[in-house]
Amino acid sequence: MFTGLIQGIGVVRSNSRRGGYGKIEVSYSEGGGKLRTGDSMAVNGVCLTATKVAPGFFSADLSEATRKHSTLGWLKPGERVNLERPVSASDPLGGHIVLGHVDCIGTIRRATQTSGGLEIVINAPAAAELLVDKGSVAIDGVSLTVGSAGRESFDVFIIPETQERTTLSRKKAGEKVNIEVDYLAKLVRKFLAGKGEKNRGRFPFAGAEE
Repeated sequence: MFTGLIQGIGVVRSNSRRGGYGKIEVSYSEGGGKLRTGDSMAVNGVCLTATKVAPGFFSADLSEATRKHSTLGWLKPGERVNLERPVSASDPLGGHIVLGHVDCIGTIRRATQTSGGLEIVINAPAAAELLVDKGSVAIDGVSLTVGSAGRESFDVFIIPETQERTTLSRKKAGEKVNIEVDYLAKLVRKFLAGKGEKNRGRFPFAGAEE
């Protein structure tokens, strides 16, 4: 589990495909502690498992599903990525609960720099329907607060501190980003979608009308 508070910026060293799988190599700072083979690392919001660890970089496999539902398969050598290690039971939850399971890919419609920060509008119909104003969302692994959510798009505001510590400050119109919706929203949707005769009476919420 992650919180969406980026701990460092990595750089893609290589990104290749072998059969149904891909392999990516990413540089990272060992200041937060060395990785071990089998450890998890969120790369642009995608939870990956380190399959090889060497001084200053690690490798991870990309499944076909990861390549299909995230932007990791498109990354090129030299591109910067957001990195976050999993939280432990004693770590503070400074952002929101992020699982590292990307729900969909969004397209930046507009990125406007203002005196107070960066406003980004993102087209993502699959995600927008699950978002609410002032709710939480993870963009390329960064925990952010939704400004306003429409039927097909939503906007977020990125303060200078977040711009400095993440890759979002470089995003431009037309670029793709990974989106993970708040897990609670997905649970509620599943419950409502399955609500019917088979579920009638199983979850007796006070005040709920059938």
